Amino acid sequence: MKELYIDCDGTRLHAKYHLPGLFEFYELYRRFLPLYREHREYFFDWCEIGSIYGAPQDCLWGGGRVGFGDADPEEVAALMREYGIPSRLTFSNSLITEEHLSDGKCNALCRLFERNGAESGVENGVIIYSDTLLGYIKKHYPGFYFVSSTTKVLTDYQQFKAELDRGEFRYVVPDFRLNREIRKLNSLTDAQKRKVEFLCNECCWFDCYDRKNCYENVSRKSLGEDCEDHVCVSPTAERGYRFSDAMKNPGYIGPGEIADMYLPMGFEHYKIEGRSLGSAVVLEILLHYMTRPEHRLKVREEIYLDSMLDLF
Repeated sequence: MKELYIDCDGTRLHAKYHLPGLFEFYELYRRFLPLYREHREYFFDWCEIGSIYGAPQDCLWGGGRVGFGDADPEEVAALMREYGIPSRLTFSNSLITEEHLSDGKCNALCRLFERNGAESGVENGVIIYSDTLLGYIKKHYPGFYFVSSTTKVLTDYQQFKAELDRGEFRYVVPDFRLNREIRKLNSLTDAQKRKVEFLCNECCWFDCYDRKNCYENVSRKSLGEDCEDHVCVSPTAERGYRFSDAMKNPGYIGPGEIADMYLPMGFEHYKIEGRSLGSAVVLEILLHYMTRPEHRLKVREEIYLDSMLDLF
């Protein structure tokens, strides 16, 4: 794995990781971010935190995962402001209609994080599916940028390219099954490559044919609809998410591949999933992607030995 910044046409590229759990893992980040700031020597010099994303529990506009984040939004915003890290609101519900746009909680979150971005001098974003919601937020909260959600399940390369060419989106997260289409990905223009954000550590069955229905079920639950749980079609569904399984997935992108292959091609943005996991697993994922191996134990000790943090 390369230890130096990678030059591409005279431009120094860094991997920008978009990390899970803005509201879900507030306590973890309250301890992780000081280490990241004060001990940058612990971390690979070719990567940085691009944003932290998530949604509170009972969030009408939420999607992707059923949210359980219970951190106080004001405290979350203050932490992000203190460390100058962009926030992303995960508003990827696919079933939003006009009647949902007046939701008080979601509008309050938009006001808070738009103002927080302006005060801290960073741009905050919204991960989004619905064009109805996109138009509404653009009109009422113009301080946000937008990310086209992976919940659109863009597995067709031509559809993915068309999404990259949409001016509304700063970034587009393709379905993880496009991660290995290296020849096609490398044929994208530089402008298109700058908008690609790879989902690196998906554990979903690579041959899943029901992924969109899974996401739609989450959207229905977020809207408060009384519906049955989605039944996963994966032959190993009973195992749940295991990072060790995700590392064997054909769509997995590891830190070595990011540094040695994807960055030199001009791809800078990488999404790490994990909002529905426990803090201990998320910490291990952060260590894997960001921390030099010789310093991982130091980071673990600083965090595990804090008796105020429940990592499980």
